[in-house]
Amino acid sequence: MSCLTMPARMLAAILTTLLFALSGLSGRRLSNHLPGSQANLLRLILAAALLGSYAHLQGFGVGGPAFGWLFVSGCIGFGIGDLALFQAYPRIGTRRTMVLVQCLAAPIAALSEWIWLGSVPGAAQALFGAIVLLGVGIALMPGLTEAGPSHGLLVGGWFGTLAALCQAWGAVLSRKAYAVAEAQNFHIGGVSGGVNAAYQRLLGGLVVAAVFVIYLKFRHRHGSAARRSNWRDAWPLVIANGLCGPAFGVSCYQWALSAAPTSVVLPIVATTPLVVMPLAHFIEGDKITLRTLLGGVLAVAGVVGLTTTR
Repeated sequence: MSCLTMPARMLAAILTTLLFALSGLSGRRLSNHLPGSQANLLRLILAAALLGSYAHLQGFGVGGPAFGWLFVSGCIGFGIGDLALFQAYPRIGTRRTMVLVQCLAAPIAALSEWIWLGSVPGAAQALFGAIVLLGVGIALMPGLTEAGPSHGLLVGGWFGTLAALCQAWGAVLSRKAYAVAEAQNFHIGGVSGGVNAAYQRLLGGLVVAAVFVIYLKFRHRHGSAARRSNWRDAWPLVIANGLCGPAFGVSCYQWALSAAPTSVVLPIVATTPLVVMPLAHFIEGDKITLRTLLGGVLAVAGVVGLTTTR
């Protein structure tokens, strides 16, 4: 276990949240120019090339005793989880999807890690984690007068739940990978270890994303014309999304998971939608309500509590 203080360990989770927020904004714009499956594959290829260059030149590449666990973690979290997420968005809306995924993933991960790995969160950690999730839910849950997609609510809910399960289990598998490596005196920690672990996870997600894109091409080759891609406007967004999300964002995420349990990391990452909202307000003109502000304050208070709890 790292000798860093808890606030220093949580810096990685906070950086993850900021980077994931930027990734979400660029991803939303990218979806206007490229099909979701295609955009997802391209950003993973870019991130894998960047992180792979570092991992093979300065790190341990695809070596180490934890590779199998991290690869499977990527297949589940990056691969299946992202596919389910893109199916939930058009059916239940972005805000409902965020609430469902972020507020379910944290308790599912904490419970799974407790049952499987025996990592029991402290009473204070559990309390502050619950405060974070409550704040996120208050801020993001649509109001009674808010319009939203009325079709496919049940199916969208199932896809959102699947995405939450995959995010949670992907994180727990990463924790298992670190435990396996530690048991064999193989250190995966700090920024360098986070980059290498993210690369090994990316490979798993890349395989699933590629298989899905190939499947779609074969399925629709005799169907209607495919959606036209706007490559000129898409490439800057592909680069921004690839860097903020699967490259640097996930590297910080793996760094955080190497130093703290999912019961601490995931509630902090669950505040990502709250970070998106003020950015979207200034960039895209999204409205911020009093309920949003109150929920955000509550969530931030929970994060502060988590970062100061040992």
